[in-house]
Amino acid sequence: MSEGSAERKRGRYAATDAKREGILAAARTVFEREGLDGASLRAIAAEAGYTPAALYFHFDSKEALYAEVLGRSIATLQAAVDAAVAAVAIPAERFSAAALAFFDFYAENPRDLDLGFYLFRGGMRPHGLGRERDRALNEALEATLAPIREAALALGADETQADLIMADAFAHASGVLLLAHTRRIRMFGTSPRALMERHVETELDRLLRR
Repeated sequence: MSEGSAERKRGRYAATDAKREGILAAARTVFEREGLDGASLRAIAAEAGYTPAALYFHFDSKEALYAEVLGRSIATLQAAVDAAVAAVAIPAERFSAAALAFFDFYAENPRDLDLGFYLFRGGMRPHGLGRERDRALNEALEATLAPIREAALALGADETQADLIMADAFAHASGVLLLAHTRRIRMFGTSPRALMERHVETELDRLLRR
């Protein structure tokens, strides 16, 4: 392949990547505004400045687009948790850092919280993105919580207990975040972060007593 041909090929790849990124950015905007149910490929195409046919070259459905957008959000969450955990070495501190980093990410990025709760948009009717996509996204989300489990194990919990502690941290964080996001937290006269910190302290106290 000549140097000129290689350069043109790189240019085409760069243009394709840029187009794909533009579609994903537009998709996120539409999903944040309309949710999964309300969004359409036509609306996403219009937001991106392309025809619907152009989207099919990159994504075969709005579910595929949503999965990519949500997957990137979870990857950003993972990076935040990893950075927080890497800064400490003591298991108790790692437990706290992991749980609070998970909470803080969604507290500071409410639109990512909306994306993460796509299953319940439009009420408490469960939806999905397809079995394989749901499985992959659930595994990615669980990986962001894994440092909580690992710290619990290091603090003496057995496998079953560590799994429950991880699930409990997720459930508690999700509940507090939803209260904060809907502003129902005001009725309790406390801050969302204080409630999450209290949960972490309570769990650590139980672990350290083992």
